[in-house]
Amino acid sequence: MAAKVVTVAFEGVEARRVDVEVQLTNGQNNFVIVGLADKGVAESRERVRGAFAGLGLSLPGKRIVANLAPADMPKEGAHFDLPIALAVMVALGVIPLDALDGWAAMGELSLDGRIVPAAGALPAAMAAGAMGLGLICPEASGPEAAWAGGTRILAPRSLVALINHFRGSQVLSAPAPGPVLEGERVKDLRDVKGQEHAKRALEIAAAGGHNLLFCGPPGSGKSMLAQRLPGLLPPLTSAELLETSMVHSVAGLIARGALTRARPFRSPHHSASMAALTGGGHRAKPGEVSLAHNGVLFLDELPEFGVQALDSLRAPLETGEVMVARANAHVRYPARVQLVAAMNP
Repeated sequence: MAAKVVTVAFEGVEARRVDVEVQLTNGQNNFVIVGLADKGVAESRERVRGAFAGLGLSLPGKRIVANLAPADMPKEGAHFDLPIALAVMVALGVIPLDALDGWAAMGELSLDGRIVPAAGALPAAMAAGAMGLGLICPEASGPEAAWAGGTRILAPRSLVALINHFRGSQVLSAPAPGPVLEGERVKDLRDVKGQEHAKRALEIAAAGGHNLLFCGPPGSGKSMLAQRLPGLLPPLTSAELLETSMVHSVAGLIARGALTRARPFRSPHHSASMAALTGGGHRAKPGEVSLAHNGVLFLDELPEFGVQALDSLRAPLETGEVMVARANAHVRYPARVQLVAAMNP
């Protein structure tokens, strides 16, 4: 009989259910991971082997097969370490067979058995709650996952602490949500001397959610004015805070579960590529337009940006979302931003 543990795979800010099935069979001593896993997931077997050695456990001299179902869904990331290790421990009898019923798991393992943070704890907790499950995640990711609301969260420091919890010798308490930070001091429009017409245009753009283009000679205050637009905008609402934080969670930008109601302000360099602006790369990560979701995207020296990069912003600005389509990934990210650009005449 195969041991099964539930985890998730990320498609943009959405987390899809993945069942990790581990079976021990007679045959050649080998550890195989199947199910369309990338190199980072395939390397999990060595991290699991090292973590077991750090605990004083050894893998049996049997053929170990870890299947990540559904098999046709691409799996990426090191957060599959913990569910694979838990499934192996259930198969070995280290953890009771029914201990993981009602739980999903995600987290990366170190070679000494510690569970280290992995990106995406907040979307994983939201998905686990939607499935009626709790989430086991790293201790450092616990405050972030706790923002999911009614989802049960278990955040152990190491595999030893998790084993002791399930055996009842050291019960772990649920983590509290991280703090809501005020963020850096908002840059105030009173710092700008003169430029009454430009300040009036900035206020109108803030009130109506309009995009804005500043045109003027170097040193006239274009960038200074643009940096003060977030200070004119209201703080993020609860729904906007959750949406923005899920994007930042997938990108690994949330530290210790600390969220902020300040509007994002992203200012990429003019040498940024199309993938850097709209998202992409090997793992289809969110781009600058998605990281500025519900905030401001500032493009300084607008004519210096590549034509292809600027053209790629047309659809996100019109629809409020960006579709990153690659050969092995089709993911959707939110991208409701207020665009502010500056250029010399």
